Amino acid sequence: MPGRPTPRPAQAAPRLPGRARPPRATALATALAALLVPALSACGGDASAGAGTGSTLKWASSYFPAHWDPVVSGSGAQFRELALVYASLTKTDSKGNAVPDLAKSWEYNKKGDQITFHLRPGLTFSDGEPVDAAAVKAAVERAKKQQNSALFGDLTSIRSVDAKGLDAVVHLTQVDYQIPQLLGQRVLQIASPKAAAAPEKLDQNPVGAGPFTVTQLVPGTKVVLKKNPAYWDAENIHIDHVELTSAPDASTVVSGLRTGVYNFADIEPSQADAAEKAGLDVFVQPGFNASNISLNINKAPFDNDKVVDAVRHAIDREEFVDKLTFGRGETTDQPFPKGYTAYDPASENTYPYDPAESKRLLAQAGYRAGDLRLNLVAPAEDPQAEIVQSQLAKVGITVTIKIDKNWATPFFAKDLTFSLYSTTGRDSAVQTLTAHFGPDGPLNLSSPYEPDGFEAAVAEVRRTPLDDPDYPRVLRAATRAGLASKALVFTFSSPNLFAKSPSLSSLPANPAHLDWTGVTLSGAN
Repeated sequence: MPGRPTPRPAQAAPRLPGRARPPRATALATALAALLVPALSACGGDASAGAGTGSTLKWASSYFPAHWDPVVSGSGAQFRELALVYASLTKTDSKGNAVPDLAKSWEYNKKGDQITFHLRPGLTFSDGEPVDAAAVKAAVERAKKQQNSALFGDLTSIRSVDAKGLDAVVHLTQVDYQIPQLLGQRVLQIASPKAAAAPEKLDQNPVGAGPFTVTQLVPGTKVVLKKNPAYWDAENIHIDHVELTSAPDASTVVSGLRTGVYNFADIEPSQADAAEKAGLDVFVQPGFNASNISLNINKAPFDNDKVVDAVRHAIDREEFVDKLTFGRGETTDQPFPKGYTAYDPASENTYPYDPAESKRLLAQAGYRAGDLRLNLVAPAEDPQAEIVQSQLAKVGITVTIKIDKNWATPFFAKDLTFSLYSTTGRDSAVQTLTAHFGPDGPLNLSSPYEPDGFEAAVAEVRRTPLDDPDYPRVLRAATRAGLASKALVFTFSSPNLFAKSPSLSSLPANPAHLDWTGVTLSGAN
Protein backbone atom coordinates (compact mmCIF):
# COMPACT_ATOMS: atom_id res chain seq x y z
CA MET A 1 0.00 0.00 0.00
CA PRO A 2 1.27 3.45 -0.81
CA GLY A 3 1.07 4.71 2.72
CA ARG A 4 2.61 1.87 4.67
CA PRO A 5 5.36 2.97 7.00
CA THR A 6 8.83 2.88 5.55
CA PRO A 7 11.76 1.65 7.63
CA ARG A 8 12.82 5.27 8.11
CA PRO A 9 9.77 7.35 8.96
CA ALA A 10 10.61 10.29 11.18
CA GLN A 11 8.86 8.68 14.11
CA ALA A 12 10.89 5.47 13.77
CA ALA A 13 14.26 7.12 13.34
CA PRO A 14 14.46 9.76 16.05
CA ARG A 15 17.03 12.50 15.78
CA LEU A 16 18.06 14.13 19.00
CA PRO A 17 16.95 17.74 19.37
CA GLY A 18 18.76 20.51 21.12
CA ARG A 19 21.63 21.41 18.83
CA ALA A 20 21.83 25.02 17.71
CA ARG A 21 20.95 25.43 14.10
CA PRO A 22 23.90 25.77 11.68
CA PRO A 23 23.83 28.29 8.86
CA ARG A 24 20.96 27.46 6.59
CA ALA A 25 22.02 24.78 4.12
CA THR A 26 21.07 25.22 0.51
CA ALA A 27 21.77 21.63 -0.46
CA LEU A 28 18.15 20.52 -0.36
CA ALA A 29 16.89 23.42 -2.40
CA THR A 30 19.65 22.87 -4.91
CA ALA A 31 18.88 19.20 -5.16
CA LEU A 32 15.16 19.72 -5.52
CA ALA A 33 15.82 22.16 -8.31
CA ALA A 34 17.08 19.17 -10.22
CA LEU A 35 13.45 18.09 -10.55
CA LEU A 36 13.05 20.79 -13.16
CA VAL A 37 16.35 20.61 -15.00
CA PRO A 38 18.13 17.95 -17.05
CA ALA A 39 19.94 15.15 -15.25
CA LEU A 40 23.35 15.85 -13.87
CA SER A 41 26.23 14.03 -15.48
CA ALA A 42 26.81 10.76 -13.69
CA CYS A 43 30.51 10.73 -14.41
CA GLY A 44 32.68 13.02 -12.33
CA GLY A 45 36.07 14.32 -13.44
CA ASP A 46 38.50 11.61 -14.47
CA ALA A 47 36.84 8.95 -12.33
CA SER A 48 36.17 6.75 -15.33
CA ALA A 49 39.88 6.34 -15.94
CA GLY A 50 40.25 4.12 -12.89
CA ALA A 51 36.94 2.28 -13.23
CA GLY A 52 36.73 -1.27 -14.41
CA THR A 53 37.29 -4.82 -13.28
CA GLY A 54 37.07 -5.25 -9.55
CA SER A 55 35.33 -1.96 -8.68
CA THR A 56 33.17 -2.57 -5.62
CA LEU A 57 30.46 -0.35 -4.22
CA LYS A 58 30.50 -0.72 -0.42
CA TRP A 59 27.15 0.58 0.70
CA ALA A 60 26.08 0.91 4.34
CA SER A 61 22.31 1.23 4.60
CA SER A 62 20.20 2.05 7.62
CA TYR A 63 17.11 0.65 5.90
CA PHE A 64 18.45 -2.77 4.85
CA PRO A 65 15.50 -4.71 3.39
CA ALA A 66 13.75 -7.20 5.62
CA HIS A 67 12.23 -8.72 2.47
CA TRP A 68 13.63 -9.21 -1.03
CA ASP A 69 10.34 -10.17 -2.62
CA PRO A 70 9.27 -6.79 -4.10
CA VAL A 71 5.61 -7.61 -3.57
CA VAL A 72 6.19 -8.04 0.16
CA SER A 73 8.80 -5.30 0.54
CA GLY A 74 6.42 -2.73 -0.96
CA SER A 75 7.06 0.79 -2.14
CA GLY A 76 8.86 2.28 0.86
CA ALA A 77 12.44 3.53 0.94
CA GLN A 78 13.92 0.02 0.69
CA PHE A 79 12.87 -0.16 -2.97
CA ARG A 80 16.21 1.57 -3.70
CA GLU A 81 18.12 -1.51 -2.56
CA LEU A 82 15.80 -3.92 -4.35
CA ALA A 83 16.39 -1.91 -7.55
CA LEU A 84 19.90 -3.37 -7.57
CA VAL A 85 18.30 -6.72 -8.45
CA TYR A 86 14.98 -5.92 -10.07
CA ALA A 87 14.14 -3.81 -13.10
CA SER A 88 10.70 -2.36 -13.83
CA LEU A 89 8.65 -1.36 -16.82
CA THR A 90 9.67 2.26 -16.36
CA LYS A 91 11.99 4.31 -14.20
CA THR A 92 12.22 7.96 -13.23
CA ASP A 93 14.46 10.66 -14.69
CA SER A 94 15.69 13.88 -13.10
CA LYS A 95 12.43 15.68 -13.89
CA GLY A 96 10.35 13.00 -12.18
CA ASN A 97 9.12 11.72 -15.55
CA ALA A 98 8.70 8.07 -16.50
CA VAL A 99 11.31 6.86 -19.01
CA PRO A 100 11.90 3.40 -20.52
CA ASP A 101 13.34 0.53 -18.50
CA LEU A 102 12.25 -3.01 -19.38
CA ALA A 103 9.60 -1.44 -21.59
CA LYS A 104 11.13 0.38 -24.54
CA SER A 105 7.91 2.30 -25.24
CA TRP A 106 4.18 2.43 -24.50
CA GLU A 107 1.00 3.99 -25.77
CA TYR A 108 -2.59 4.52 -24.64
CA ASN A 109 -5.73 3.82 -26.60
CA LYS A 110 -7.85 6.79 -27.63
CA LYS A 111 -10.13 6.56 -24.60
CA GLY A 112 -7.25 6.43 -22.10
CA ASP A 113 -8.43 3.30 -20.29
CA GLN A 114 -5.89 0.92 -21.84
CA ILE A 115 -2.12 1.13 -22.13
CA THR A 116 0.22 -1.22 -23.99
CA PHE A 117 3.84 -1.61 -22.88
CA HIS A 118 6.27 -2.87 -25.51
CA LEU A 119 9.09 -4.83 -23.86
CA ARG A 120 12.66 -4.92 -25.10
CA PRO A 121 13.41 -8.08 -27.06
CA GLY A 122 15.85 -10.77 -25.96
CA LEU A 123 15.92 -10.02 -22.23
CA THR A 124 16.10 -12.69 -19.55
CA PHE A 125 15.90 -12.88 -15.78
CA SER A 126 19.01 -14.05 -13.95
CA ASP A 127 17.59 -17.59 -13.86
CA GLY A 128 17.33 -17.63 -17.65
CA GLU A 129 13.56 -17.15 -17.84
CA PRO A 130 12.35 -14.71 -20.54
CA VAL A 131 11.35 -11.15 -19.70
CA ASP A 132 8.08 -10.96 -21.59
CA ALA A 133 4.49 -9.82 -21.24
CA ALA A 134 3.61 -13.01 -19.38
CA ALA A 135 6.11 -12.01 -16.69
CA VAL A 136 4.47 -8.57 -16.43
CA LYS A 137 1.03 -10.15 -16.15
CA ALA A 138 2.26 -12.50 -13.44
CA ALA A 139 3.88 -9.62 -11.52
CA VAL A 140 0.70 -7.53 -11.56
CA GLU A 141 -1.54 -10.42 -10.57
CA ARG A 142 0.77 -11.44 -7.75
CA ALA A 143 0.93 -7.87 -6.44
CA LYS A 144 -2.85 -7.66 -6.47
CA LYS A 145 -3.62 -11.10 -5.03
CA GLN A 146 -0.75 -12.40 -2.90
CA GLN A 147 -1.94 -12.47 0.69
CA ASN A 148 1.04 -10.59 2.11
CA SER A 149 1.30 -8.11 -0.74
CA ALA A 150 2.18 -4.55 0.26
CA LEU A 151 1.32 -3.29 -3.23
CA PHE A 152 -2.32 -4.21 -3.83
CA GLY A 153 -3.51 -0.75 -2.80
CA ASP A 154 -1.30 0.84 -5.44
CA LEU A 155 -2.89 -1.02 -8.33
CA THR A 156 -6.58 -0.18 -8.05
CA SER A 157 -6.60 1.40 -11.51
CA ILE A 158 -5.56 -1.88 -13.13
CA ARG A 159 -8.35 -4.29 -14.04
CA SER A 160 -6.31 -6.93 -15.88
CA VAL A 161 -3.31 -7.56 -18.11
CA ASP A 162 -3.24 -9.41 -21.44
CA ALA A 163 0.09 -10.97 -22.43
CA LYS A 164 0.81 -10.90 -26.15
CA GLY A 165 4.44 -11.90 -26.62
CA LEU A 166 6.44 -8.79 -25.76
CA ASP A 167 3.33 -6.59 -25.53
CA ALA A 168 1.67 -6.24 -22.13
CA VAL A 169 -1.81 -4.79 -22.62
CA VAL A 170 -2.99 -3.22 -19.35
CA HIS A 171 -6.75 -2.73 -19.03
CA LEU A 172 -7.73 -0.01 -16.56
CA THR A 173 -10.73 0.49 -14.31
CA GLN A 174 -10.79 4.16 -15.29
CA VAL A 175 -9.08 6.63 -17.56
CA ASP A 176 -5.69 7.03 -15.92
CA TYR A 177 -2.66 8.59 -17.60
CA GLN A 178 -0.59 8.16 -14.42
CA ILE A 179 0.21 4.50 -15.10
CA PRO A 180 3.71 4.94 -16.63
CA GLN A 181 4.78 6.85 -13.52
CA LEU A 182 3.01 4.42 -11.21
CA LEU A 183 4.59 1.26 -12.63
CA GLY A 184 8.17 2.27 -12.03
CA GLN A 185 10.71 0.99 -9.56
CA ARG A 186 8.61 1.60 -6.49
CA VAL A 187 5.47 -0.31 -7.37
CA LEU A 188 6.25 -2.96 -9.98
CA GLN A 189 9.75 -4.37 -9.68
CA ILE A 190 9.40 -7.51 -11.78
CA ALA A 191 10.63 -10.89 -10.55
CA SER A 192 11.07 -14.08 -12.54
CA PRO A 193 7.66 -15.81 -12.57
CA LYS A 194 9.42 -19.16 -12.12
CA ALA A 195 11.18 -17.94 -8.95
CA ALA A 196 8.06 -16.11 -7.74
CA ALA A 197 6.08 -19.35 -7.85
CA ALA A 198 7.65 -19.93 -4.43
CA PRO A 199 7.38 -16.44 -2.87
CA GLU A 200 8.91 -17.50 0.43
CA LYS A 201 12.08 -18.60 -1.39
CA LEU A 202 12.15 -15.50 -3.59
CA ASP A 203 11.99 -13.40 -0.43
CA GLN A 204 15.55 -14.40 0.47
CA ASN A 205 16.82 -15.46 -2.97
CA PRO A 206 15.82 -12.61 -5.31
CA VAL A 207 15.71 -13.26 -9.06
CA GLY A 208 15.21 -10.25 -11.28
CA ALA A 209 16.42 -8.62 -14.48
CA GLY A 210 18.14 -5.63 -12.89
CA PRO A 211 21.74 -4.38 -13.12
CA PHE A 212 23.08 -6.83 -10.50
CA THR A 213 22.54 -10.41 -9.36
CA VAL A 214 22.84 -11.76 -5.82
CA THR A 215 25.73 -14.08 -5.00
CA GLN A 216 25.30 -14.13 -1.22
CA LEU A 217 22.55 -12.97 1.12
CA VAL A 218 22.68 -12.97 4.90
CA PRO A 219 19.13 -11.99 5.96
CA GLY A 220 18.99 -8.62 7.70
CA THR A 221 22.75 -8.19 7.59
CA LYS A 222 24.50 -8.27 4.22
CA VAL A 223 24.04 -8.99 0.54
CA VAL A 224 26.79 -9.39 -2.06
CA LEU A 225 26.02 -8.78 -5.73
CA LYS A 226 27.82 -8.86 -9.04
CA LYS A 227 27.15 -7.02 -12.29
CA ASN A 228 24.48 -8.64 -14.46
CA PRO A 229 25.81 -8.92 -18.03
CA ALA A 230 22.28 -9.66 -19.28
CA TYR A 231 20.88 -6.35 -17.99
CA TRP A 232 19.52 -4.34 -20.91
CA ASP A 233 21.77 -1.34 -20.14
CA ALA A 234 24.78 -3.31 -18.84
CA GLU A 235 27.22 -1.28 -20.94
CA ASN A 236 26.44 1.76 -18.77
CA ILE A 237 26.87 -0.07 -15.45
CA HIS A 238 30.52 0.47 -14.51
CA ILE A 239 30.43 -1.02 -11.01
CA ASP A 240 31.42 -4.69 -10.94
CA HIS A 241 30.39 -5.69 -7.43
CA VAL A 242 28.19 -4.38 -4.61
CA GLU A 243 28.48 -5.14 -0.91
CA LEU A 244 25.34 -3.88 0.78
CA THR A 245 25.56 -3.95 4.56
CA SER A 246 23.07 -3.12 7.26
CA ALA A 247 24.51 0.01 8.84
CA PRO A 248 25.69 -0.14 12.44
CA ASP A 249 24.94 2.71 14.80
CA ALA A 250 24.74 5.98 12.90
CA SER A 251 27.68 7.40 14.82
CA THR A 252 30.02 4.77 13.36
CA VAL A 253 29.07 5.15 9.71
CA VAL A 254 31.23 8.22 9.11
CA SER A 255 34.29 6.53 10.55
CA GLY A 256 33.60 3.54 8.33
CA LEU A 257 33.44 5.81 5.30
CA ARG A 258 36.60 7.61 6.32
CA THR A 259 38.59 4.39 6.73
CA GLY A 260 37.29 2.76 3.56
CA VAL A 261 35.07 0.12 5.15
CA TYR A 262 32.32 1.74 3.08
CA ASN A 263 32.38 4.15 0.16
CA PHE A 264 28.67 5.03 0.16
CA ALA A 265 26.06 5.41 2.91
CA ASP A 266 22.87 7.15 3.89
CA ILE A 267 23.55 9.29 6.93
CA GLU A 268 21.65 11.17 9.57
CA PRO A 269 21.67 14.98 9.47
CA SER A 270 23.52 14.94 12.80
CA GLN A 271 26.45 13.23 11.05
CA ALA A 272 26.69 15.53 8.04
CA ASP A 273 29.18 18.03 9.50
CA ALA A 274 31.51 15.25 10.64
CA ALA A 275 31.32 13.64 7.21
CA GLU A 276 32.20 16.90 5.47
CA LYS A 277 35.11 17.50 7.84
CA ALA A 278 36.37 13.99 7.03
CA GLY A 279 36.65 14.96 3.36
CA LEU A 280 33.62 12.99 2.24
CA ASP A 281 31.14 14.15 -0.35
CA VAL A 282 27.83 14.90 1.39
CA PHE A 283 24.82 15.40 -0.85
CA VAL A 284 21.04 15.43 -0.83
CA GLN A 285 19.30 13.17 -3.28
CA PRO A 286 16.06 14.96 -4.19
CA GLY A 287 12.89 13.34 -2.94
CA PHE A 288 9.31 13.70 -1.79
CA ASN A 289 9.66 13.13 1.96
CA ALA A 290 7.03 14.76 4.14
CA SER A 291 6.03 14.43 7.78
CA ASN A 292 2.63 15.28 9.17
CA ILE A 293 0.43 15.40 12.23
CA SER A 294 -2.57 13.16 11.61
CA LEU A 295 -5.95 14.09 13.05
CA ASN A 296 -9.14 12.02 13.16
CA ILE A 297 -12.05 14.39 12.62
CA ASN A 298 -14.48 11.56 13.31
CA LYS A 299 -13.49 11.74 16.99
CA ALA A 300 -13.65 14.57 19.53
CA PRO A 301 -12.15 17.12 19.83
CA PHE A 302 -11.21 17.21 16.12
CA ASP A 303 -14.84 17.01 15.05
CA ASN A 304 -14.78 20.73 15.86
CA ASP A 305 -13.26 22.75 12.99
CA LYS A 306 -12.04 25.46 15.35
CA VAL A 307 -9.91 22.92 17.26
CA VAL A 308 -8.44 21.66 13.99
CA ASP A 309 -7.56 25.20 12.94
CA ALA A 310 -6.13 25.91 16.39
CA VAL A 311 -3.71 23.01 15.98
CA ARG A 312 -2.78 24.23 12.50
CA HIS A 313 -1.86 27.66 13.79
CA ALA A 314 0.03 26.26 16.82
CA ILE A 315 2.66 24.50 14.71
CA ASP A 316 6.07 26.15 14.25
CA ARG A 317 7.56 24.18 11.35
CA GLU A 318 10.97 25.80 11.64
CA GLU A 319 11.54 24.08 14.99
CA PHE A 320 11.21 20.66 13.35
CA VAL A 321 13.79 21.61 10.72
CA ASP A 322 16.19 23.07 13.27
CA LYS A 323 16.08 20.24 15.80
CA LEU A 324 15.39 17.16 13.69
CA THR A 325 17.29 17.92 10.48
CA PHE A 326 19.94 20.30 11.87
CA GLY A 327 18.87 22.88 9.33
CA ARG A 328 19.31 20.56 6.35
CA GLY A 329 15.61 19.88 5.83
CA GLU A 330 12.77 22.10 4.69
CA THR A 331 9.53 23.26 6.22
CA THR A 332 6.49 22.11 4.29
CA ASP A 333 2.74 22.48 4.46
CA GLN A 334 2.20 20.11 1.51
CA PRO A 335 3.15 16.51 0.63
CA PHE A 336 5.34 17.80 -2.23
CA PRO A 337 8.60 19.76 -2.36
CA LYS A 338 8.78 23.27 -3.74
CA GLY A 339 9.63 23.25 -7.43
CA TYR A 340 7.80 19.98 -8.10
CA THR A 341 4.92 20.12 -10.59
CA ALA A 342 2.34 19.10 -7.99
CA TYR A 343 3.37 21.76 -5.46
CA ASP A 344 0.69 24.45 -5.25
CA PRO A 345 2.12 27.93 -4.54
CA ALA A 346 -1.39 29.28 -4.03
CA SER A 347 -1.79 27.06 -0.96
CA GLU A 348 1.51 27.99 0.64
CA ASN A 349 1.36 29.19 4.25
CA THR A 350 -2.44 29.05 4.42
CA TYR A 351 -2.20 28.43 8.17
CA PRO A 352 0.87 30.36 9.40
CA TYR A 353 2.33 29.89 12.85
CA ASP A 354 0.18 32.12 15.07
CA PRO A 355 -0.16 31.03 18.73
CA ALA A 356 -2.42 33.97 19.54
CA GLU A 357 -4.87 32.95 16.81
CA SER A 358 -4.70 29.37 18.07
CA LYS A 359 -5.66 30.45 21.58
CA ARG A 360 -8.49 32.58 20.22
CA LEU A 361 -9.92 29.65 18.24
CA LEU A 362 -9.74 27.34 21.26
CA ALA A 363 -11.60 29.91 23.32
CA GLN A 364 -14.29 30.14 20.63
CA ALA A 365 -14.54 26.33 20.73
CA GLY A 366 -15.22 26.56 24.47
CA TYR A 367 -11.82 25.46 25.78
CA ARG A 368 -9.86 27.33 28.40
CA ALA A 369 -6.11 26.77 28.85
CA GLY A 370 -5.60 23.28 30.26
CA ASP A 371 -9.10 22.05 29.45
CA LEU A 372 -8.11 20.13 26.33
CA ARG A 373 -6.09 16.96 26.93
CA LEU A 374 -4.92 14.70 24.10
CA ASN A 375 -3.08 11.41 23.77
CA LEU A 376 -0.51 11.40 20.96
CA VAL A 377 0.19 7.78 19.96
CA ALA A 378 3.57 6.90 18.47
CA PRO A 379 5.46 3.61 17.93
CA ALA A 380 8.58 4.69 19.82
CA GLU A 381 10.14 7.58 21.69
CA ASP A 382 10.37 10.38 19.18
CA PRO A 383 11.68 13.95 19.37
CA GLN A 384 9.08 14.88 16.77
CA ALA A 385 6.32 13.97 19.22
CA GLU A 386 8.05 15.95 21.93
CA ILE A 387 8.11 19.04 19.70
CA VAL A 388 4.37 18.69 19.03
CA GLN A 389 3.78 18.26 22.76
CA SER A 390 5.77 21.40 23.56
CA GLN A 391 4.19 23.56 20.86
CA LEU A 392 0.63 22.63 21.77
CA ALA A 393 1.38 23.23 25.45
CA LYS A 394 2.16 26.84 24.54
CA VAL A 395 -1.43 27.35 23.39
CA GLY A 396 -3.01 25.54 26.36
CA ILE A 397 -3.38 21.99 24.99
CA THR A 398 -1.97 19.23 27.20
CA VAL A 399 -0.50 16.33 25.20
CA THR A 400 0.47 12.97 26.69
CA ILE A 401 2.71 10.85 24.48
CA LYS A 402 1.63 7.20 24.43
CA ILE A 403 4.10 4.62 23.09
CA ASP A 404 2.51 1.67 21.28
CA LYS A 405 4.94 -0.52 19.33
CA ASN A 406 1.91 -1.98 17.53
CA TRP A 407 0.83 1.52 16.58
CA ALA A 408 0.38 0.63 12.89
CA THR A 409 -2.62 -1.61 13.58
CA PRO A 410 -4.89 1.05 15.10
CA PHE A 411 -3.48 3.72 12.77
CA PHE A 412 -4.48 1.91 9.59
CA ALA A 413 -7.72 0.78 11.21
CA LYS A 414 -8.45 4.51 11.77
CA ASP A 415 -8.93 3.92 15.49
CA LEU A 416 -6.48 6.59 16.67
CA THR A 417 -7.45 10.18 17.32
CA PHE A 418 -4.05 11.86 17.10
CA SER A 419 -0.77 10.58 15.69
CA LEU A 420 2.24 11.27 13.45
CA TYR A 421 3.28 9.94 10.07
CA SER A 422 6.09 10.36 7.55
CA THR A 423 6.32 9.12 3.97
CA THR A 424 8.83 9.10 1.15
CA GLY A 425 6.17 10.15 -1.35
CA ARG A 426 5.49 8.47 -4.68
CA ASP A 427 6.51 8.92 -8.31
CA SER A 428 2.87 9.34 -9.28
CA ALA A 429 1.58 12.57 -7.79
CA VAL A 430 -1.98 11.24 -7.88
CA GLN A 431 -0.92 8.26 -5.81
CA THR A 432 0.51 10.60 -3.19
CA LEU A 433 -2.66 12.70 -3.16
CA THR A 434 -5.09 9.80 -2.85
CA ALA A 435 -3.01 8.12 -0.15
CA HIS A 436 -3.22 11.25 1.99
CA PHE A 437 -6.61 12.72 1.16
CA GLY A 438 -8.76 10.05 -0.51
CA PRO A 439 -11.67 8.38 1.32
CA ASP A 440 -9.77 5.08 1.34
CA GLY A 441 -6.34 6.63 1.67
CA PRO A 442 -4.12 4.68 4.09
CA LEU A 443 -2.65 7.95 5.38
CA ASN A 444 -6.06 9.54 5.90
CA LEU A 445 -6.73 8.93 9.59
CA SER A 446 -10.18 10.44 9.09
CA SER A 447 -11.41 7.92 6.49
CA PRO A 448 -13.91 7.85 4.87
CA TYR A 449 -13.81 11.63 5.03
CA GLU A 450 -12.41 13.52 2.05
CA PRO A 451 -12.44 17.26 1.34
CA ASP A 452 -15.16 18.60 -0.93
CA GLY A 453 -14.22 18.52 -4.59
CA PHE A 454 -11.19 16.29 -4.13
CA GLU A 455 -12.52 13.24 -5.94
CA ALA A 456 -13.52 15.29 -8.99
CA ALA A 457 -10.18 17.11 -9.03
CA VAL A 458 -8.23 13.83 -8.95
CA ALA A 459 -10.40 12.33 -11.67
CA GLU A 460 -9.56 15.30 -13.88
CA VAL A 461 -5.84 14.73 -13.28
CA ARG A 462 -6.16 11.07 -14.26
CA ARG A 463 -7.95 12.10 -17.46
CA THR A 464 -5.23 14.57 -18.39
CA PRO A 465 -2.22 13.19 -20.34
CA LEU A 466 1.10 14.02 -18.70
CA ASP A 467 2.27 15.91 -21.79
CA ASP A 468 -0.88 18.03 -21.96
CA PRO A 469 0.08 21.72 -21.51
CA ASP A 470 -2.75 22.02 -19.00
CA TYR A 471 -1.51 19.13 -16.83
CA PRO A 472 0.45 21.26 -14.29
CA ARG A 473 -2.57 23.49 -13.66
CA VAL A 474 -4.91 20.53 -13.28
CA LEU A 475 -2.51 18.75 -10.94
CA ARG A 476 -2.00 21.80 -8.73
CA ALA A 477 -5.77 22.21 -8.51
CA ALA A 478 -6.02 18.67 -7.16
CA THR A 479 -3.30 19.42 -4.61
CA ARG A 480 -5.24 22.52 -3.56
CA ALA A 481 -8.42 20.46 -3.16
CA GLY A 482 -6.57 17.89 -1.06
CA LEU A 483 -5.03 20.51 1.21
CA ALA A 484 -8.52 21.56 2.23
CA SER A 485 -8.50 18.35 4.27
CA LYS A 486 -8.81 18.79 8.02
CA ALA A 487 -7.09 15.46 8.66
CA LEU A 488 -3.43 16.38 8.16
CA VAL A 489 -1.06 19.13 9.25
CA PHE A 490 2.21 18.88 7.31
CA THR A 491 5.32 19.94 9.16
CA PHE A 492 8.71 19.32 7.56
CA SER A 493 10.68 17.38 4.98
CA SER A 494 13.74 15.45 6.10
CA PRO A 495 16.42 15.20 3.40
CA ASN A 496 17.58 12.05 1.62
CA LEU A 497 21.10 12.63 2.89
CA PHE A 498 24.05 10.57 1.67
CA ALA A 499 27.82 10.58 2.03
CA LYS A 500 30.30 9.01 -0.34
CA SER A 501 33.99 8.68 -0.95
CA PRO A 502 35.35 11.10 -3.57
CA SER A 503 36.36 7.99 -5.53
CA LEU A 504 32.70 7.41 -6.32
CA SER A 505 31.37 9.70 -9.04
CA SER A 506 28.13 11.66 -8.76
CA LEU A 507 24.79 9.90 -9.02
CA PRO A 508 22.04 11.03 -11.39
CA ALA A 509 19.76 13.42 -9.48
CA ASN A 510 16.61 11.37 -9.94
CA PRO A 511 14.12 12.27 -7.19
CA ALA A 512 13.83 9.61 -4.48
CA HIS A 513 15.74 7.05 -6.57
CA LEU A 514 19.33 5.82 -6.56
CA ASP A 515 20.38 5.16 -10.17
CA TRP A 516 23.78 3.56 -10.76
CA THR A 517 23.76 4.16 -14.52
CA GLY A 518 27.06 5.74 -15.56
CA VAL A 519 28.41 5.87 -11.99
CA THR A 520 32.10 4.98 -11.68
CA LEU A 521 34.67 4.20 -9.01
CA SER A 522 38.27 5.31 -9.27
CA GLY A 523 41.37 4.48 -7.23
CA ALA A 524 41.37 2.05 -4.34
CA ASN A 525 38.20 0.53 -2.95
